[in-house]
Amino acid sequence: MELRHPEKNGPPLNLLSVVIPARDEAGCIAATIKHLQLELELNNIAHEIVVVDDGSADATWSILQELAVSNSALRPTSNEGPHGFGQAVIKGIDAACGDAVIVMMADESDDCRDVVRYWQALNDGWDCVFGSRFIKGSGVIGYPWLKLRINRWANFFIRILFGISLNDTTNAFKAYRKTVLDGCRPFLSPHFNLTVELPLKAIVRGYSWTVIPITWRNRRKGRTKLTIKEMGGRYFFIVAYVWLEKYFSRGDYMRPPNTQPKRPVRHLE
Repeated sequence: MELRHPEKNGPPLNLLSVVIPARDEAGCIAATIKHLQLELELNNIAHEIVVVDDGSADATWSILQELAVSNSALRPTSNEGPHGFGQAVIKGIDAACGDAVIVMMADESDDCRDVVRYWQALNDGWDCVFGSRFIKGSGVIGYPWLKLRINRWANFFIRILFGISLNDTTNAFKAYRKTVLDGCRPFLSPHFNLTVELPLKAIVRGYSWTVIPITWRNRRKGRTKLTIKEMGGRYFFIVAYVWLEKYFSRGDYMRPPNTQPKRPVRHLE
């Protein structure tokens, strides 16, 4: 049984914050920022790029410092610890100045053109926009077969458990209004399970959402930070936690009903 998406009624947005956690990404971080910056400028999107160095042992931090000299939109941020993917993303969310936040990977696996489509959908009034790599119009290139099978089973389990149509909950690349992220606090996940915590909390707490197809390409440089071991107990814990909130919190964490003004209805001439 699918949950009905709440009505979209969010006001127009002014500034996009793209949060990019980075750990030992010296081989690709410059290209990621360059391509993202170009795409956002071509589409006249007011933005900042918040890259959080999560204790890199390579030249990631020095590269960010050099790039920031000539790129005023780039805001390098250092996560001094504790380290972890979730910790870095939370650090970036806390530092973000925009009224919308997109979490993006540092390894160019996410398509910069999808960032623009996320921004456009948020400005249509949605509270959250979730990308899926597994719906019509999407694309997946170079996904390791074992991880792919585990991914599909995990997402199927989440769909059944929560009664939702979203089939790519585990994907980190998603977009939120800042009010949604504030409404999903406190964040509990210090690692990759934050990618599941954020969308599930947003759905359970009553924020509006939609899904668009996205393109994903396996990293061409460096080593993946997410291991199969990571996808076990930590994911199960956060899924179980949000499921308990959904059925037993009695609405204590639901979005306040009047936090966002409704848009006027536009009638066709």
